[in-house]
Amino acid sequence: MLELRPSCECCDRDLPPGATDAMICSFECTFCQTCALSRLGGRCPNCGGELVARPRRPDARLAKNPASTRRVFKPEGCRSAPD
Repeated sequence: MLELRPSCECCDRDLPPGATDAMICSFECTFCQTCALSRLGGRCPNCGGELVARPRRPDARLAKNPASTRRVFKPEGCRSAPD
C-alpha cells in the first residue's frame, strides 16, 4: 500500500492525501508537480525513475488506511536526476 507521504521532498510543500498535483516514483519518493516537472524534468533525483501522478486514496478508505505523516525533506534541495 502506498505511504502517501505528506510533502514534497524538494520544496517541503504540503501534499495532503487528496492532492491532485502530487507525483511519485516507483520507490514512492514524493514531489509536487511544479518541482517534478520544472526542476527535475519528470525524473526522480534519488533513483532516476519516472515521476508519475500519485493515485488518490478514496476518503472512505483513509480512516482505516491513513496517509503517512513522515515528512522527507532534502535540505540540499532538488538536483538533477542521475543518468
